[in-house]
Amino acid sequence: MPYVNIKITREGATPEQKARLIAGATQLLVDVLGKNPATTVVVIDEVDTDNWGVGGETITVRRKAGK
Repeated sequence: MPYVNIKITREGATPEQKARLIAGATQLLVDVLGKNPATTVVVIDEVDTDNWGVGGETITVRRKAGK
């Protein structure tokens, strides 16, 4: 049973976008590895931008700086 964990920042991904991510990740495993979509689990974790860092800065700070 494949398990895919997608982590994104909490910045307004719509339910439709999340559904597309789930469907796309599932289909990728079907196409590449021949996995059964009925037993493929996809979880999307949304992380506050204060809790995600790149290059020593939070995403909140990077967004404010236009990075």
